[in-house]
Amino acid sequence: MNVVREIERINEEELRAGISESASWHARYRSSAWVYVGGLSSELTEGDVVCVFSQWGEIEDVVLVRDEETGKSKGFAFIKYEDQRSTVLAVDNGNGAKLLGRTLRVDHKLEYQAPKKKKDRKDGYNEDSSGDDDELKAHAPGHAYAEKELASGYSISRGVDVFAAPEPTPEERAKAKAARKAARKEE
Repeated sequence: MNVVREIERINEEELRAGISESASWHARYRSSAWVYVGGLSSELTEGDVVCVFSQWGEIEDVVLVRDEETGKSKGFAFIKYEDQRSTVLAVDNGNGAKLLGRTLRVDHKLEYQAPKKKKDRKDGYNEDSSGDDDELKAHAPGHAYAEKELASGYSISRGVDVFAAPEPTPEERAKAKAARKAARKEE
C-alpha cells in the first residue's frame, strides 16, 4: 500500500508543479512498454486482465503469473502495451484502483523478460520439440484446468464479471432485510 500512496503523491506533486512530460518520473521508463500489476484476485483470468487494462491502450501481451502445480493465479501479472505511452495512463489511473475488493498496484517495469517457457514457445509450439501432441496440450490455454470441475461458479471462458457489484456479506443481507421489514411496518 505504501508504493501505491507514493506513486499517487509523486503524481500529485508533478501536477501541482506543472512538470512537463519529458521531465516526469514516467520519462525514465520511456524505453519499456511493460507494466507490473499486483493485487489481482486469484479468480481473474488473462481475459479479465485484458478487459480491465485495455481501457488505457492496446495490449500486446499479458503474463498472468500462475502456480506451476495448481495453475492458480499468484495475484500479479505483467502487461505489455503496443504503445509505451499507454503505460503512463495505466500507472496513473490503475494504481490504487479497486478491483473485486482488492487494491491494485500498477507500476512501470523497466526490464522485463518473459518467462523461459513463454519465450521458448512460438505460435503454441517449441521449435526444438519433436512436435509431440501431449507437449502442445500441456501448454495450451486453460491447461491447468483441463478436465477439472472448478470449485467456484466460474468457467474458463466466462471468467469473472469484474464490473458486477460485490456479493453482500451475511451481515449486510441481515441489515437490508431488517430495513425492508421496518419500511413495511411504517407503511
